[in-house]
Amino acid sequence: MADEKPKAEAAEAPVAARGGIKAMLPLIITVVLMPILAFAMTQFVLLPQLQKSLGVKPASAADAKSKSTKEGSGETKHDSVLMSKLLVNVAGTMGARYLLVSLSIVGTGEDFKAKMTDRDAQLRDMACGTLATKSLADLEKPGARNQIRNELMTGFNNILGDSVVTDIYLTEFAIQ
Repeated sequence: MADEKPKAEAAEAPVAARGGIKAMLPLIITVVLMPILAFAMTQFVLLPQLQKSLGVKPASAADAKSKSTKEGSGETKHDSVLMSKLLVNVAGTMGARYLLVSLSIVGTGEDFKAKMTDRDAQLRDMACGTLATKSLADLEKPGARNQIRNELMTGFNNILGDSVVTDIYLTEFAIQ
């Protein structure tokens, strides 16, 4: 019986040396680091690239704060002007296809509607010129509406002077 005790201890020693925390350390590190790496890649690499490709401006804390102060103060008045039935030929179709768009333009300022009415012909010409440059492939891209919205907003603000146009809604958008 005395010989059985040293054999049992000798058999347990290699098992303890093979196992333990050292053997589990790579697994523990992997399980802890993978979710952190996945979150970091999504937050700082994938989302900014998606926003850039879709033409969406990333929302920052300063933008949210400025919007909340504008809404809370009640000082800015938002007016809306409808620009209906802009009809243009789609580029590259030799007049066989056309695009019909109606816009609702939202802006600020006490004389926003008056500026829009006074320069209606100039604004319509700029909008038709911008829309006529779009090919069928451009119009079918994901995010095409956002790109058109941004181009029109930039053009309208250049014509009207200040950054009075705050938003543009495409109320009708038909390709035939």
